[in-house]
Amino acid sequence: MTMTIESVPRFIEKHFILITTALCAVALAYPPSFTWLKPHIPLSLGVIMFGMGLTLDFADFREILRKWRLVGFGVVMQFVVMPLLAVGISLGLALPAEAVIGMVVVGACPGGTASNVIAYLARANVPLSVTMTLASTCLAPLLTPAIIYMLLERQVEMDFGAMVISVFWIVVFPLVDGLILRRLFRKRLEPLLRFFPSLSITVIALLIACIIGLNQQTLLALPALVLVAVILHNGLGLTIGYWLARLGRCSKRDARTLAIEVGMQNSGLGVALAVKYFGPASALPGALFSLWHNISGVFFAKRWRASDDS
Repeated sequence: MTMTIESVPRFIEKHFILITTALCAVALAYPPSFTWLKPHIPLSLGVIMFGMGLTLDFADFREILRKWRLVGFGVVMQFVVMPLLAVGISLGLALPAEAVIGMVVVGACPGGTASNVIAYLARANVPLSVTMTLASTCLAPLLTPAIIYMLLERQVEMDFGAMVISVFWIVVFPLVDGLILRRLFRKRLEPLLRFFPSLSITVIALLIACIIGLNQQTLLALPALVLVAVILHNGLGLTIGYWLARLGRCSKRDARTLAIEVGMQNSGLGVALAVKYFGPASALPGALFSLWHNISGVFFAKRWRASDDS
């Protein structure tokens, strides 16, 4: 079958699990093929957020203002469900002390910016996802150290200004730019919009491959028990987030969004805090979480999109 430019986006969207798996295999075999992307991760996420902005309207965010209780509900789940799951899973699997610390640190972190991308790919509520990420990030300098101290009796410090500035440049600035351009040039941009889901999928696949390359030695060491703990942590976070939202009478679209926000952590922050305050061994759960939550997020996004199309 001849591949045309118009068919490329459809091919990528249909086969993005296969594409991601192939890139990950290459990264595991030869990390330098993708680790060069590390300095460009923020820019790559910004490009995706810009593309999201082109598909949204300012009215979408005005609607979120009327759902402020839902935002609050999601943020509460974020900072309650994930820390409790971290403790419960760690105790249930009898993880070593360093791994327990790493699990708790990741569980106490806010939502990550990758959750906004997964929400977009899953056809979830992107404005709600962005708002929840901003809200949890702004609260993190207060709540993350408090949760870590309560569960581990160790004090950590976080730079509020640096976190907010980082989220602004990676999420808010490119998103608003896309919103403005869509408002000014709506008709001219319409032919280009169909390419952005496939572009987002391609960038996410490259970033996952980069993360695999950066953590090759960790993965080859096969810390099986810690990997199981991370998979359970992420999977139960997604599941509990979804069903608590449904019990709270949220729509399926909003429930998907809350599931993604609850289950996907700012694992990069978790790794940084673990290394700084507890030592490199405690950073292992965060490093594995950084890889796994992107893979699981892409998987669930594909499932949800397929259910919408069926």
